[in-house]
Amino acid sequence: MLDPATGELVGVSPMHGIAELEAAVAAAKAAQPGWAAAGHEARSAALLAAADAVEAHAEELARILSREQGKPLNGPNARFEVGACAAWLRSAATTPLEPETLVDDGTTKAVLHYRPIGIVGAIGPWNWPMMITVWQIAPALRMGNAAIVKPSNYTPLSVLALIRVVNQALPEGVLHVLAGDREVGAAITTHPAIGKVMFTGSTPTGKAIIRSSADTVKRLTLELGGNDAGIVLPDADPAAIAEGLFWGAFINTGQTCAALKRLYVHADIYDQVCEALTAYAANVPMGVGLEEQNVLGPLQNKAQYQIVADLVEAAKASGARILLGGNPQEDQPGYFYPTTLVADIDNENPLVAEEQFGPALPIVKYTDLDQAIQWANALEVGLGASVWSTDPDKAREVAARLQAGTVWINAHGVVDPRIPFGGAKQSGYGLEFGAEGLKHLAQPQIING
Repeated sequence: MLDPATGELVGVSPMHGIAELEAAVAAAKAAQPGWAAAGHEARSAALLAAADAVEAHAEELARILSREQGKPLNGPNARFEVGACAAWLRSAATTPLEPETLVDDGTTKAVLHYRPIGIVGAIGPWNWPMMITVWQIAPALRMGNAAIVKPSNYTPLSVLALIRVVNQALPEGVLHVLAGDREVGAAITTHPAIGKVMFTGSTPTGKAIIRSSADTVKRLTLELGGNDAGIVLPDADPAAIAEGLFWGAFINTGQTCAALKRLYVHADIYDQVCEALTAYAANVPMGVGLEEQNVLGPLQNKAQYQIVADLVEAAKASGARILLGGNPQEDQPGYFYPTTLVADIDNENPLVAEEQFGPALPIVKYTDLDQAIQWANALEVGLGASVWSTDPDKAREVAARLQAGTVWINAHGVVDPRIPFGGAKQSGYGLEFGAEGLKHLAQPQIING
């Protein structure tokens, strides 16, 4: 694995194959019944101990993550991500989930229980490799399942290190990690012993998983691609929202599924929002992640860099106005693309219509709110969206008309382990976090009588 900021060697990952997958499945099958029988209290205690172990190794994990993924140590980045791993482990451990009595009328008594599925396959992405792995495995383990993790080929070292630490607190055989290629990922989605697959990644890959999992009727939770819209209403305060808009769009250098990727601003305050956002963005340092002053890093890989570069060049060619950035240093080491703001751009431009997944934000002017809502809802994806306003009632009214799994008010992309999260339309299905997330990692059973 090479550091995307410097090109230097970070480390060498093993390449596991089908034989290792079969061994992991066999070990998980052997360990899972005892783990399920241990009960919620014992499993929760183990997850709390895992959170303690993550915190005890937090700096080592953050440095591995920064070097392999590229995100800086500081800001909402590597140390933040490791801290989130501990927080989500604790949340999964402590969220109550009791059997639900549905009917008890003296004649009929029906109680809903949540039983383990068995083995859960967790296939993760490269943008938040540690945190999203925990989002997948923590509820799976809490509900009495064993888990087999397949990290992205771009970031295996981070996840291998994380699972090694988490396993300090777990019984042997309950949690496995396989740093394999696509063959291993595909085999997880078809394996008859794996009853559920958790996947975070692109919509095309999610569709392939749906197809390949059909013969074994696997349960699926899919958090797929997004192209999140934000709508700024004319009563918003440009100076007050600039920081929130920036981090909504540029957290993790824009490499976040639920980042703000297209911004619609009313004509009355369009110029002021552009000016305030540009002023804030110009002062956010980008550079090598191990240098403490930086809070934006490189794109994680060359392919993603090229996607961003090509989309910005197409925007330039269309006559859009570059407010900031758009001028990468082609001879620099690493995959750094400068923070880029693009104004006076048509809604049909590829930078708006396609998910850029990088540090380039198109800002589209609107005059009619119904038109802005129509634009926001026009795409086949619907992960997140946001409304920015000083009038909470008006903001909620607009939010209710947006087709997205989560709509934030005066923020974007903020996740909370207590609040369910999932996509609409082709951004996937299934919920994560909170009690609803636990339920999605279990098999409902009704005992009637």
